[in-house]
Amino acid sequence: MDILLTGSVAYDYLMTFPGHFKDQILPERLASISLSFLVDSMSRQRGGVAPNIAYNMALLGERPRLMATVGEDFEEYRAWLESKGVDTSLAEVMPGVFTASFFATTDRANAQIASFYPGAMAHAAEQSLKDVAQQPDLVVVSPNDPAAMTNFAAECRELDIPYLYDPSQQVLRLEGDELARDMNGAYFLFVNDYEFGLISKKTGLGLEQILERVNVLVVTRGEHGASIYVDGDERQVPVVPTEQIVDPTGVGDAFRGGFLTGWSRGWDWVTCGQMGALAATYVLEQNGTQNHAYTREEFVARFRQHFDDGGKLDALIE
Repeated sequence: MDILLTGSVAYDYLMTFPGHFKDQILPERLASISLSFLVDSMSRQRGGVAPNIAYNMALLGERPRLMATVGEDFEEYRAWLESKGVDTSLAEVMPGVFTASFFATTDRANAQIASFYPGAMAHAAEQSLKDVAQQPDLVVVSPNDPAAMTNFAAECRELDIPYLYDPSQQVLRLEGDELARDMNGAYFLFVNDYEFGLISKKTGLGLEQILERVNVLVVTRGEHGASIYVDGDERQVPVVPTEQIVDPTGVGDAFRGGFLTGWSRGWDWVTCGQMGALAATYVLEQNGTQNHAYTREEFVARFRQHFDDGGKLDALIE
């Protein structure tokens, strides 16, 4: 299938704090909170939701298309993605600005505090799906400039293109009526369990009401796995055990990449979720969102240590 990914493209600045955030927070002083954390490491990584998902799909043999606005510093990143199998022809360089930047600090408990500078992403609403010559089979509407997210979802409905709505980090920015409007009619809604709670609070919609608006709801639950709600049923997918836990950044994006690869091949929902779970584990074991690598043979072999695919994944290595 032809999957077009919209969303943020960014450089990630990842830092680690040797303590626990919770020990530094005074609940009675939250209104005037002022904290500065001395970190013990920092790295600059390629990131952004859309290319993170794309990279994980490419590792599994897919060639997704990336549609985004990027800065003048993107060319090295473009070459990297193209070398891995991602089509970046729809990544448009904005003159005079830098690619977006994500700053995240992670503590010993894997809690995370982050901030995001939009940079070239602020121009994302200038792009239009109507200008894309080849209509995709699915558009992923992931965290981006809020106006761009609104536009892409509206264009998908207008052009009758199935779309995956993934508000993710932008749940904090979007209002309840905006969230309700853009998940209404989406083929997929992907969120983690905390984001699901925020969406329910902002929209006033419970699980059953949300399921009336989307075909498939996927809720990731960290160490507790993921829930897939479809066809009036709930399917549970466990996590894949890690060899080590290094950095949680990008785990959700990897899950989406693995899941969408299975879906694009027409496999059952549980297999899709299991592929997402394994893809997520690979990211959790590395620092950064695109520093993990494996052959498709290695992926299938590790998958079969935990799940029974009935031979379906042979297609990944044929």
